[in-house]
Amino acid sequence: MNHKFKLSYAVFVVLFCVIAVFAMSTESALEAQVPDLLVSSRTTNSVLRFNGLTGKFIGKFVDSGSGGLFGPKGLAFGPDGNLYVSSQSNNRVMRYNGQTGDFIDEFVTVVSGGLSGPSGLVFGPDGNLYVSSNFSDRVMRYKGNTGNFMGQFVTGGSGGLFGPDGLVFGADGNLYVSSRNNNQVLRYDGQTGTFIDKFVMPGSGGLGLPEGLFFGPDDNLYVSSNSNDRIFRYDGQTGDFIDEFVSKGKGGLDGPSGLIFGPDGNLYVSSFSNNRVLRYKGKSGNLLDQFVSTGSGGLNGPTYLTFFPSNTRGISGCLEYNGFPLQGIKVFLKQSGEPRQTTTTDANGWYRFENVVTGKTFKVIIKGSKLQ
Repeated sequence: MNHKFKLSYAVFVVLFCVIAVFAMSTESALEAQVPDLLVSSRTTNSVLRFNGLTGKFIGKFVDSGSGGLFGPKGLAFGPDGNLYVSSQSNNRVMRYNGQTGDFIDEFVTVVSGGLSGPSGLVFGPDGNLYVSSNFSDRVMRYKGNTGNFMGQFVTGGSGGLFGPDGLVFGADGNLYVSSRNNNQVLRYDGQTGTFIDKFVMPGSGGLGLPEGLFFGPDDNLYVSSNSNDRIFRYDGQTGDFIDEFVSKGKGGLDGPSGLIFGPDGNLYVSSFSNNRVLRYKGKSGNLLDQFVSTGSGGLNGPTYLTFFPSNTRGISGCLEYNGFPLQGIKVFLKQSGEPRQTTTTDANGWYRFENVVTGKTFKVIIKGSKLQ
């Protein structure tokens, strides 16, 4: 039997041949590629790259001051695969090649539309770029393919917005904004920018100077509390306080800024005041390790962070015997700690699995009845 196995999205392809005459079970194990981590290094005006599996420094992805970068904070990969960085200290958004880190252009030009102190940024469901204007208490919207100013998506001070920082779109399609200077998270209509409500009430659970925010795998909202060195968790439907997910200073957390759940399901937090990135267990908040060690690669003033887009979201393969496709063969996918997935080959011998967790070894097991 000829078994052609490939990882989708052209990460790599493995071909092997198994001659089977009787009932068989063939197993293969491959390590899924783990995307690397990028961290804004505010004081050095650069974006640093770290190994997504080990946290070891790889290099400067965006060189110091490249294209005029000054005080980087927000990071986002765009629909075009390139990296967008808010240059907070000179009121721009820069675009860099998503593969090399080379400067492409000043995507949002200086003070475009009144941009002042750009902080968080995110591409919305409409493909446009949303940027928090920290010093003018607005959220700006820019055309996703040109950077042209479209308008104030959230007008100055709407709903009490004061010092907007982190931005995230929720599963409901609405925009959530951390209002840093009055210790709350506000929610706005994702299509119109109209104020909906105070999703997280001022100081809820002890929230102080919120910056980064992220919806976790459990669909709840996680928010960094910069002034008191904690990470809080809030109900993703109601905004009600759930718990202090990462307790005060755990693992040396000092001035948490950006946060993100990684491909491994764990929580990564930039510790601004002591120049490190800490990793916490995604289900419990317990400290796993100092993922990026203090000052690694020159890290100084880490703010927001992001992982490279993952290439390993699907696995597909084709089963043949003497050149003929094998239909109806059961194929199983196993990953440690994940539910086993099952499918069968189609009329052309192809199978496919979606939602493969990156960073974990996977096994594809093929079982078939006696072949004639």
